[in-house]
Amino acid sequence: MLTLIRRITFSKVGVVITMAILVLIAISFGIGGNFTGMGGGLTGDSVATVGKEDITVSELRRRTDVELQNIRQQQPTVDVVQFVNSGGVENTLEGIINSTALAQFANLQGMVASKQLVDGRIASAPDFKGVDGKFSQTLYDQFLATGHMSDRQIHDQVALSALTQHIIMPTAGNPQIPGFGASQVPTGVVLPYASLELEKRGGLLGFIPTPAVGKGAPPTDAEIAAFYKRNLARYTVPERRSVRYALVTPDMLKAAATPTEAEIAAAYQKGRALYAATEKRDLAQVVVADQAAATALAAKVKAGAPIADAARAAGLEANALQAVDKAAFAKQSSPEIANAAFSAAKGAVVGPIRTGLGYAVLKVEGIQQIPAKSLEQARPELVKTLTTEKLQLVLTDLHDKIDDAIAHHATFDELIRDNKLAAAVSPPLLKTGTNPDDPASKADPAFAQAVAAGFGSEMEDDPQIAPMGPDGSFAVVKLARVVPAAARPLAQIRETVAQDFIIDRAQRASRQVAIEVTARINKGMPIAQALAETKLQLPPINPISDIERGRANAVPETDPRRAPLMLLFSMKAKSAKMLEAPGKAGWFVVYLDHVQPGNAGSVPQLLEQARSELGQATAREYALQFSEAVRRQLGVKKNAKAIADVKAGLTGRGGSN
Repeated sequence: MLTLIRRITFSKVGVVITMAILVLIAISFGIGGNFTGMGGGLTGDSVATVGKEDITVSELRRRTDVELQNIRQQQPTVDVVQFVNSGGVENTLEGIINSTALAQFANLQGMVASKQLVDGRIASAPDFKGVDGKFSQTLYDQFLATGHMSDRQIHDQVALSALTQHIIMPTAGNPQIPGFGASQVPTGVVLPYASLELEKRGGLLGFIPTPAVGKGAPPTDAEIAAFYKRNLARYTVPERRSVRYALVTPDMLKAAATPTEAEIAAAYQKGRALYAATEKRDLAQVVVADQAAATALAAKVKAGAPIADAARAAGLEANALQAVDKAAFAKQSSPEIANAAFSAAKGAVVGPIRTGLGYAVLKVEGIQQIPAKSLEQARPELVKTLTTEKLQLVLTDLHDKIDDAIAHHATFDELIRDNKLAAAVSPPLLKTGTNPDDPASKADPAFAQAVAAGFGSEMEDDPQIAPMGPDGSFAVVKLARVVPAAARPLAQIRETVAQDFIIDRAQRASRQVAIEVTARINKGMPIAQALAETKLQLPPINPISDIERGRANAVPETDPRRAPLMLLFSMKAKSAKMLEAPGKAGWFVVYLDHVQPGNAGSVPQLLEQARSELGQATAREYALQFSEAVRRQLGVKKNAKAIADVKAGLTGRGGSN
């Protein structure tokens, strides 16, 4: 709601870090870790020191991997390069530093998390509960294996989580602190912020497209090389993996699943009742509670009235049964009724016959005589059914055979040889399943599990079985090659880099134009004149009609109008600001002409919403200030070189280690 408050509150990196800690305390065990070293100074193997405790390179790498995996659960396409470039390593390190500092502070205060408390939290964690709702040792062991953690590490982290919670929560959530909490924020403080939601603003929007400034001279080799070096991350291909695989499909096993003549004959004999001559009838039935009424209804039908009309006249409804055989009808009604219905001629009226629910009246609407099927006539149906059944058995048997061999550490080559399979090798693929070396290629959904198996294993791991489709197909998969993240050679992408350089240069030139236009407007020149003096071919100015903050905030984030509209609400009247358009398309020049104040005094719901958000902002600020105070008291040192080496190692750009 209060965008201005959010912007102020989240302007410090530490607030994000602190809130991440609070969230992790509430929902996971992922705070802190076991750190080695008590030297009190930075060493080559430490990325930071908190007090006298070192945070090692290996711990930062482990925690970075965990953070990346957590992000991928929400955004599967995020790769390690994007994670690193967006500050993921630094944010992860800040979280470790904060949790380590708070843990040391807890120790200094003599705080201890009892074994009973730690065991209770582990036992009650949702991730470790089985289908019966109780603690599952199997799930717990799987969690340890997946996270490459020991039982001791989990216990240490849960203890640290509990201590951190006891330290932070009273600071951020104690209602006894004066002025804290949503209920304690005075209306006089809340009203101005809540009224911002009802404020209306109007102005003008100009646009300076990047292409309007022209492409300029063709870039030189030196310019292209320098641009490539500055933007190396842009041309870095994330880690790719190639897998060896062998497909097993139902079509491959059809020969082994072809039924023999003996099997066909046996199936025919077993199902002879299905192929014997039979009679099916179309029946209409009405059940009447009273015998006299049933007799009257039967008389009407015998006199020629349609049974459906006669039933409707009596306030009832006839039940139509199409192509029903005697055995099936006997189960639905009774043997007595079935015998009567199937011994009557077509068009005959049967009943009333007493049933458990009343008296049944039936009419035989039609009779179908279905001749018996000989073995030859039934053969196509029998062959199809038997082939399907045998194919599933053969497929399952082969799957189990391969699975057992893998359990006994059979190699990929042995599996291929022993089961007469054909092996293939995939090109190096991204985790999404696409091949960056072939822009026209698309990810094959059926191959997704094979790709996942490759990214979920190491070179020394045993082969895996990956499902390939709903028909039971599967693949035997073995990681073949890992291609680390690396930038493409300039020679391969020179034209792309040159084009990017031209766009970047034009975008910087259009930015300079926008700066000059904005400056002229802020000196009093009308926006139309300021844009005209650029001498560029620009689109017409768009007026921005009076709009409330809430309506502007409701514009989808994918809509290019959203950012300029939101910018209006962080400006002074009669002023201009510039804003970059998405995709280097150009620059907006936003002019705020007038402001119409709002008043939320008569909107209680808006007041309470603002009160709640102000209370939460206060809590975050308390948590931030407390964490910063603890860090300053203990002392924090960072090893910039070690941090850079970790980032370089993750993105495949080398490092000094």
